[in-house]
Amino acid sequence: MRSLLLFLVGFGVSQASEGAEPIRIFAAASLTDVLSAVIAEFENAHPSSRVVPQFGGSSDLARQILAGAPADLFFSADRRQLDRLVAEGVIISRESADVLSNQLVVVRHRDRPDTVDEPGDIEALGRIAMADPEAVPAGVYARQYLESQGLWSRVRKKVVPTLDVRGALAAVASGNIDAGLVYRTDAAIEARVKIVYAVPREEGPPIVYPLGMIEARQRDDVRALYDYLRSETAGEVFERFGFVFLGSGP
Repeated sequence: MRSLLLFLVGFGVSQASEGAEPIRIFAAASLTDVLSAVIAEFENAHPSSRVVPQFGGSSDLARQILAGAPADLFFSADRRQLDRLVAEGVIISRESADVLSNQLVVVRHRDRPDTVDEPGDIEALGRIAMADPEAVPAGVYARQYLESQGLWSRVRKKVVPTLDVRGALAAVASGNIDAGLVYRTDAAIEARVKIVYAVPREEGPPIVYPLGMIEARQRDDVRALYDYLRSETAGEVFERFGFVFLGSGP
């Protein structure tokens, strides 16, 4: 009888978990691997919750949310895209926080020579892949850096824009593109590429990943994930994947 009771209780919890509305988080493509790991740990700690991530270019995800896509949280790769949602009243400013930072690097296929010792050497490269420099954060950051070095006007015709930073990484890894400007964390997960130049943090644009909660979809479980992503526990995972954790904040 006791065994049957325990089974029915467990079954009821399982059914409740399956029937609960999932937490939907729209997140930058560069967060794919690390966020999947953090979500797994969150779900282990909150067995009644189920998280469904959607990854892509932050600008595209922001457009989808503005068009009514059912997102609960938005984890952008830059403040500009999240601020679009704040301006439209979709995310309330107090429900957003800068969580992570990153670093730009120049990558080439592992079989190609190391030819970038200083920023000026980028001009001698062939085609350069980067996320869309007009819209996607990784590409915008890369363009800003090249502009700051007086290189953008010289290399822009060689730039091959991609849908997101993972697309730029894949183009270099395939050997079809000579080089790419991506995040250090992306380069770290692709064995077919190597970093040939790391942009010093003090010379590159400030890279931040803000997290925001969709105002119309606030729930206790959504708040729990929002808080978890800003916690020191999650911070340890982010740092293990090479991100700079900016702290849990107030």
